[in-house]
Amino acid sequence: MVDCANGAAYKVAPTVLWELEAEVVSMGVTPDGFNINEGCGSTATEAMCARVVKEGADLGIALDGDADRLIMCDEKGELIDGDQLMALIAASWAERGQLQGGGLVATVMSNMGLEKFLNERGLDLVRTAVGDRYVVEHMRANGYNLGGEQSGHMVMSDFATTGDGLIAALQVLSVIVEQKKPVSEICRSFDPYPQILKNVRFSGTDPLNADRVQDAIAAGEEKLGDSGRLLIRKSGTEPLIRVMGEGVDVDLVTAVVDDIVGEVEQVSS
Repeated sequence: MVDCANGAAYKVAPTVLWELEAEVVSMGVTPDGFNINEGCGSTATEAMCARVVKEGADLGIALDGDADRLIMCDEKGELIDGDQLMALIAASWAERGQLQGGGLVATVMSNMGLEKFLNERGLDLVRTAVGDRYVVEHMRANGYNLGGEQSGHMVMSDFATTGDGLIAALQVLSVIVEQKKPVSEICRSFDPYPQILKNVRFSGTDPLNADRVQDAIAAGEEKLGDSGRLLIRKSGTEPLIRVMGEGVDVDLVTAVVDDIVGEVEQVSS
């Protein structure tokens, strides 16, 4: 099952998969100039997941409108995000001696489970700011050939200079064909750590400069210790503070995030 989001890959993706002897069921392949990403593709995966189950397909491939993003689902219709896909590709490339740089480049949003998975295999996870441009910059400057984002942007510099969802899908499919196991077994390489993300709208000055907010952040980091992490940043497009916590203990992470959110709200009120 392939969902082309009524976008750039509406013709080439089903054709390539068919030429590789896959039985292809496609959707999002009738662009009219207005329906790109409309209720379909990697930014709206519900239809693909439902169709995979209905058709009894082995897996689902969802691209976005410009085909630089890939999200997949297994035979049960359950989503597989960019972190899981990068883990699979990195492990496969490392085994073949194809992985360069000793690991992969991802952003601060990638799950700690991915980092743990890589570290257990002697590989590194290098984090950059959010945005595939920062991932690509670090890859080029430091000799990595694999990088990407949890959202499904994946860059494989051996094949392209920017993200390409179809190339990424082909790399995943090669592992699936080789291992001959259900996608639900192959494409979940690690158990993700619970992530809690909350947005707080503010007006006036940046609340992150307030001492009480900084104190709450410091207290939260101390509580989480090595078992979790915090990412607090101001949105670049809206007056929002984004508070993300991640860790082994979801109750602890939730409490820490709520404490910081509460302080931001107090400062902003």
